Amino acid sequence: MLGIGTSYVGQSNDYHEIEDDVLIDVLAALGVDASSDEAIERSINAIVHERYGRLVAPTVLHTAGTTDHIRVNTSIMSVPTAGITLENGEPYEGTLTVVGDGSQQAHIIDGRFIASALVEIPDDVPVGYHTLHVSVDGRTQDATLISAPSRVELPESLKSGQLWGWMAQLYSIRSAGSWGVGDFEDLKTLLVDAKQRTGADFVLINPMHAAEPVSPLTPSPYLPVSRRFVNFTYIRPESIEEYRTADESVKAQINDLHDGVAALNGDPQIIDRDTMWRAKMHALWILFKVGRNEARQAEFEAFKQSCGEELEAYATWCLCYDKWGAPSADPNNWERSLTKDSPQIADLRNQFPDTLDFYRWMEWVATQQFRSAQEAAKEAGMQIGVMADMAVGVHPLGCDVWWNPERFAKGATVGAPPDFFNQQGQNWSQPPLSPIDLENNGYRTYRDIVHGMFAQSGAVRIDHILGLFRLWWIPEGKSATEGAYVYYDSDIMLGILAIEASRVGGVVVGEDLGVVPEYVADSLAEHGLLGCAVEWFEQTDGVFHEPRTWRPYALASVNTHDLPPCAGYLDYEHVRIRERLNLLTCSAQEFQASAVKEHNAMLMMLVDNGYLDPKLLEDEHANEQQIVESLYRALKAAPSKLLAASLTDAVGEHRAQNQPGTNNEYPNWRVPLADAQGNVVPLETLFDNARLQSLTAIMQS
Repeated sequence: MLGIGTSYVGQSNDYHEIEDDVLIDVLAALGVDASSDEAIERSINAIVHERYGRLVAPTVLHTAGTTDHIRVNTSIMSVPTAGITLENGEPYEGTLTVVGDGSQQAHIIDGRFIASALVEIPDDVPVGYHTLHVSVDGRTQDATLISAPSRVELPESLKSGQLWGWMAQLYSIRSAGSWGVGDFEDLKTLLVDAKQRTGADFVLINPMHAAEPVSPLTPSPYLPVSRRFVNFTYIRPESIEEYRTADESVKAQINDLHDGVAALNGDPQIIDRDTMWRAKMHALWILFKVGRNEARQAEFEAFKQSCGEELEAYATWCLCYDKWGAPSADPNNWERSLTKDSPQIADLRNQFPDTLDFYRWMEWVATQQFRSAQEAAKEAGMQIGVMADMAVGVHPLGCDVWWNPERFAKGATVGAPPDFFNQQGQNWSQPPLSPIDLENNGYRTYRDIVHGMFAQSGAVRIDHILGLFRLWWIPEGKSATEGAYVYYDSDIMLGILAIEASRVGGVVVGEDLGVVPEYVADSLAEHGLLGCAVEWFEQTDGVFHEPRTWRPYALASVNTHDLPPCAGYLDYEHVRIRERLNLLTCSAQEFQASAVKEHNAMLMMLVDNGYLDPKLLEDEHANEQQIVESLYRALKAAPSKLLAASLTDAVGEHRAQNQPGTNNEYPNWRVPLADAQGNVVPLETLFDNARLQSLTAIMQS
């Protein structure tokens, strides 16, 4: 009734029943009381009353170009009428007819027998987010009518061909102009140089969702405070128009601030976001106070108008954080004790109007610079340009949860059950979106996220695409192994992706790795979404699949950001990390043995298929580069539409960017780009790197 799975099949085809206490807690997170037999009966009656008391579901899906039928709840003998207001505000001129009885059973609601009829949605209803009006017996209710293409059509360059590009952690790639962390100007240079120097047609980057306004900044790009907006800590101050036109004294102040953190660009050990942001934020405040000319101010005002309440939410949350300190679980903390409607919030906004506008302004500048990077990529000839990465969720104490708590489940977080690579399961600490609220608000929350990402990207990779179908909910106080799957309406969410991608000619990639049912891959293919194929994961019972056998509809790579680079993985860096951090559920000897077995099986596949000269295995350490490149020669044989090479592999980096299941135990998302000798690789010389050029030759072959 509510889409909560009572069992699931794990990665090893092992069957798991969900314990009753877990199901009760998950239902509670949805606002449903199942604590006793009496409570269960009351809850069922309330759900039936809500579902069949409405004339029509809050959100309905139509596939453009086809005729669909929408169920309407109606009194017996009553005939509904219906109309549509299109997304542009104009009425749909066609006729909606009642074509038959869609009832399977009648329900008694408030003493009335409720049956159902079917309203026909014609095939010429255009793509878009429309409003369906239904009237029965003097009652009228509206529903969001999402009319979506049946699939995401691939760009012409991919329909009969294949493209390749780079995978990069933007923060780790720095130039002399950086402030210690890679930024939007670095992204622009990276994109243009990648096309001109290597022929790449896209760069997949880490998520660029919004972050905290002041230090300390959360290192993980996968734990944003909001997925609706862009991370303004990536702004390059010197690229703002107001810097160009500022007087010399202003430029001198900003240049001095930059010089104070410039040494960070040469640190090969750690990315220091906090020191960077303290200096850069000061520079941005100086530029904000310089003011804007009339044309620029008009652009800024238009941006604020277009973003509406969502921008007010983020700017207000930033202001509260700035003036009252970081959110916390303390019940007396502002984030817990106040809501957006509290009078103290209005007072703070009135007390600091400039600071509030400063946060709006930074978001405007960040959006401009991000879009400018994508525009430069397209002008340079890239077919796709930026491939943005969408995180699974948001920080539990972030802006989205505080401003609109009704959008999220309460008392549960998202994660993943145990699998081969994470034997203790994973808890990502993010509250899941409520499927009930999504339906009630016409999926506006998800629509805005997807629309915002395609506004500055040619493709979107959706981390953990399974989340559009089901999410592993972990009740508060339980371990990652004690969860249950909650199912979502994937057809509607995939339809939204199809609408937004089709409007910009974009590509959608779904990260479908791990414990993923076969029907998910089938659904992605039916909707024109690419899945993911990772060379180290493409195996069955310890035997690696030859890349020529991989599926065409995929983004194929050798590894992911959750694994060490190839050189490190071949050297068992993942074994050392997990042993050191006590992340194993078996003995270190057992895990080492399994890693050696996997290592040898991979090398055997490479040798057997002619990608690797067996003589090189006589001294793997000395022949590290050649063995890594053999993995990419194999990758090139894949029929997958998109191929991605990692910049860390290109320069010989050994260190992992992220170790799942850890926070500060490992410097996740804080590892600068360095070569095999541990030397920083600056953006200015990145594409001169001999090892990178050698790998490029393979990808271009």
